[in-house]
Amino acid sequence: MSADGQGRNHWFDDEAGPVVRPYAMTRGRTTSEGQHRLDLIAVVVTEPDTGDPESDPTLSPEHVEIVGLCRDVPQSVAELAAELDLPIGVVRVLIGDLVHAELVHVTRPVPPAELPDESILRDVINGLRAL
Repeated sequence: MSADGQGRNHWFDDEAGPVVRPYAMTRGRTTSEGQHRLDLIAVVVTEPDTGDPESDPTLSPEHVEIVGLCRDVPQSVAELAAELDLPIGVVRVLIGDLVHAELVHVTRPVPPAELPDESILRDVINGLRAL
């Protein structure tokens, strides 16, 4: 790159600001330590005793933003990716880091295979009506 600033044009977009590649945010990782399976609809909630994440020098601005977004209102992985304007894979790694640091926890929806059969629920309702 030349000293005349051409390199700056390659890594800077006037409208978006500095361009940071997704792999730089995750330090080249595609999974986090103790990777959890994070579905798009898995819900992320900030732990109640979490202090100010900005005071932790090990957290990136994206980590801090995830903790802040999930503090008042639980957010799905898909909602966080949309809000942060980041790829799902990057958000999954960042959430995994936060889970490992015990700053957030993730609740997963019940898989359809584990839900009770509709016919059983109808039988229960009919049995209750018969009482």
